[in-house]
Amino acid sequence: MSIEVGSKLQGKVTGITHFGAFVELPGGTTGLVHISEVADNYVKDINEFLKVGDQVEVKVMSIEKDGKIGLSIKKAKETVASTRPAPSRGGFNKSRKGPNRGGNSHPTALTFEDKMNKFLKDSEDRLTTLKRSTESKRGGRGGRRG
Repeated sequence: MSIEVGSKLQGKVTGITHFGAFVELPGGTTGLVHISEVADNYVKDINEFLKVGDQVEVKVMSIEKDGKIGLSIKKAKETVASTRPAPSRGGFNKSRKGPNRGGNSHPTALTFEDKMNKFLKDSEDRLTTLKRSTESKRGGRGGRRG
């Protein structure tokens, strides 16, 4: 079986590093699943998701000239999840009424403003955490001086 970009294959995890996992593909070739391509959410420790010997479905993302094969586990799952039809993009929805947008919308649907407010809050929280972490590692520069 030839390995082509875009094809989905079954493979076996043969090694794990801090930056990703090596997966043996059919035919004995090996590719790398980068840590950012393991799951949809943030992966701090790849060992929480994969172990040596696991059977995984991967999608071939790239094949370099030097023979390196880039793989993705999350993209292999996305193609399965995206089999439902895409929402239509045609015209305006004339049934929109007020903030609820009619009675047929999902109750957790957020407006653009709500999404922006949520994003800004999350961003500020992350920056605050990052600042605290950085200041403690530097010995609190810029703080009190004796």
